[in-house]
Amino acid sequence: MKELVEIIAKSLVDYPDQVTVTEETRAGEKVIALKVASEDMGKVIGKQGRIARAIRTVVKAAAIKEGTQISVEIVQ
Repeated sequence: MKELVEIIAKSLVDYPDQVTVTEETRAGEKVIALKVASEDMGKVIGKQGRIARAIRTVVKAAAIKEGTQISVEIVQ
């Protein structure tokens, strides 16, 4: 899942070398943290959060197929 988020984020931003994706487990759920350059934050979030919501939907759909629980956080 980490690679999926990284590929999606790098295709959206102007500075793909500054995309960082980490994965950790909190309370039995995997959490993927996505960090991008401050200039690219708007591109990853999108108007009214539509792109961020789409990224989360794709990741959750892939996670269901694998039988796991995953959430995506976009951090600064």
